[in-house]
Amino acid sequence: MSPESCNPIFATTHWSLVLRAGDEADSQAMSALEQLCRAYWYPLYAYIRRQGRGPEEAQDLTQEFFARLLSRGSLSDVSREKGRFRSFLLASMNHFLADDWDHAHRQKRGGGATIIPLDAMEAEERYRFEPVDRLDAARLFDRRWAMTVLEQAIARLEAEFNERPKVFAALQSFLVGDGDGRTQADVARELGLSDEAVRATISRMRKRCRELVREQIAQTVASISEVEDEYRALLSALRS
Repeated sequence: MSPESCNPIFATTHWSLVLRAGDEADSQAMSALEQLCRAYWYPLYAYIRRQGRGPEEAQDLTQEFFARLLSRGSLSDVSREKGRFRSFLLASMNHFLADDWDHAHRQKRGGGATIIPLDAMEAEERYRFEPVDRLDAARLFDRRWAMTVLEQAIARLEAEFNERPKVFAALQSFLVGDGDGRTQADVARELGLSDEAVRATISRMRKRCRELVREQIAQTVASISEVEDEYRALLSALRS
């Protein structure tokens, strides 16, 4: 029995489902691929913008890229050798941008079906806060990928605190930061809890967040053995 088949994290892995489907264009695999694309479109949008494309052009390119990627028969180019979804996505985008497809062949803006709903205002608002000079396009892509994984994990953690939303809101800033200028003692007083209780809760939240990050990563790799490598890459990207 393979590690994947007996590991509960890997039971519903999206990317491994796509890889298993191969050129059969399995409907479940296409659905899984679409879910991945919906979750991770912004890193590609930021990648295109960092290469000097304008907002409208970046939106067009991102939308057309996904339209082609999710078109019928596109899984024929997907194989286990493609590795991690992150690497596959960036390599596919580079190939797409290097192609001889140009503005004259794009659909008129607003025409055709919307494959992945892109909120242009949201995209540009997020891009406005990206570091201007420090990251090249590839490093920015990796960082935004890592941030997307982390954001998804934190959202899942928040859902697990649905009966204690006030506690989660007060302690969330300690997950990946120093509390936004407040000490753990400050928060303990706000919540009416002991310092020890707050420290223990933060410790459990951090541990659970790390578990959820690994589960999110597991959705985007071909085998469970790749999770730790991708986890280390995520930490490196967040520090960049």
